[in-house]
Amino acid sequence: MQSLSQEERLVRIMSYLNQHQRVTLQTICELYDVSRDTARRDVVKLAQTTQVVRTRGGLMLPGLSKEVYGYKERLHRESSGKLEIGRTAAALVSDGEFLILDASTTVQFAAESLTARNVTVVTNAIDAASILSEKENVTVHVLGGKLNQQHRFLYGASTLEKLAEYHVDKLFLGACGITEDGLSYPHEEDGVVKRAMIRHADQVVVLADHTKFGKRLFHKISDLDAMDILITDREPSVELQRALDEAGVEVMVVEGGRS
Repeated sequence: MQSLSQEERLVRIMSYLNQHQRVTLQTICELYDVSRDTARRDVVKLAQTTQVVRTRGGLMLPGLSKEVYGYKERLHRESSGKLEIGRTAAALVSDGEFLILDASTTVQFAAESLTARNVTVVTNAIDAASILSEKENVTVHVLGGKLNQQHRFLYGASTLEKLAEYHVDKLFLGACGITEDGLSYPHEEDGVVKRAMIRHADQVVVLADHTKFGKRLFHKISDLDAMDILITDREPSVELQRALDEAGVEVMVVEGGRS
């Protein structure tokens, strides 16, 4: 291998980090054919000049994401991938099934694409409820509660009390963060409702575009094994895919999303 300058290695190491979320000294040594001392100098330089976290034995991207956009803005970010994910999810629904839909922009696309007949939907999402109210073959049960106006979901004790009355075939669940540790969300009050939704569904289908991979937010609601199916628009990293396989999660990559 042709010897690289430090600047060239740093660019490549950052590219590796953006794909895999973390890198070890040993990996740097193997990838770029450098000594451990050289790899350590690269790690120190990156930790000083970029927004990465130095760990024992390497580097990682910041683990806790604090950037959470409002519902309407999220609806239009990466919307083409979300639309295909929503269509794929809707195609999994059979006539006569019972569903729970959470308050997720990607799940909203599933609601828009729903064509199955005689479907019953339980939701805490006011936008999904509005969309489904226009479909003649869908019966909608809206969970009561307090409205989070920015993120468009209902929550609270009355939400959980009403949710406890239902059990469904499928849950369509959006995700804000997916790591090897599990699913996480920025708002605890929303996370509590989502955790209860998981308990009241036979099958949990998570709808998440690739921007959610590697993000860890404030409130973890479950391990990966709470999921049955993950529908996404790009293949996860090797590390995340391995964790999903170990958890028994089926990964569906939508048409046009395979790398």
